[in-house]
Amino acid sequence: MGTGRTLRKESHVRPCKTPAGKARRANAQRRRLVKFGLGEEEVKLMGDEAVRVLVQRPTVVKKMVAKKAAAK
Repeated sequence: MGTGRTLRKESHVRPCKTPAGKARRANAQRRRLVKFGLGEEEVKLMGDEAVRVLVQRPTVVKKMVAKKAAAK
């Protein structure tokens, strides 16, 4: 049987995510979307998960904004 490092590593030594930290990250991501060109009101109405998905693909967001601007 092994007694090495792989058996001693435990996941409970990782720091817990706090609600304050989670809110801070969500607000930072919302500000980032506004910088990409999305409307502030539009971003406020989005859920956290939708914001996370859009922040991961900034080029897609910029294309969406350009398409909306061209339609107007």
